[in-house]
Amino acid sequence: MKIGIYPGSFDPITLGHLDIIIRASKLVDQLVIGILKNISKNTIFTVEERVELVNRVLKENNLDTKVKVESFDGLLVDFAKECNASFIVRGLRAITDFDYELQLAQTNHKLNQDIDTIFFTTRLEYSYLSSSTVREIASFGGDIKQFVPECVVQSVYDKYKAIRSV
Repeated sequence: MKIGIYPGSFDPITLGHLDIIIRASKLVDQLVIGILKNISKNTIFTVEERVELVNRVLKENNLDTKVKVESFDGLLVDFAKECNASFIVRGLRAITDFDYELQLAQTNHKLNQDIDTIFFTTRLEYSYLSSSTVREIASFGGDIKQFVPECVVQSVYDKYKAIRSV
């Protein structure tokens, strides 16, 4: 069984993430979306909320049988080994992403030579898109419908409404 891991924060999941999930899922028997519990990242959604949002997107796009979502902490290569994954999926938007991602891929390969990294270049319409951009737009009440799956939009607005009321 060919298993790949697509790790990230997914805070929130974007249309760019979804595009890579769809494309990567065609190459594997199973794709695992690894949602990182990263205490150094300042996320707006809890890890449980992020898992739920990604699962909602997968179900809406009929990907929930081939793609599963799990949260993890620690080293990605250790998580990949636990999942019996043979490769890691990463997306590249720009040359600046490549420099960073190449260093990570080489480090991960040094830590575990059985795990390779496959890079997907982002489609042009998503080359500027990031979760942090979506969060910034949403925090000011801007329209994020063209950036995230439809089933995620209200959850993002609700989260910022809750944050503002605290």
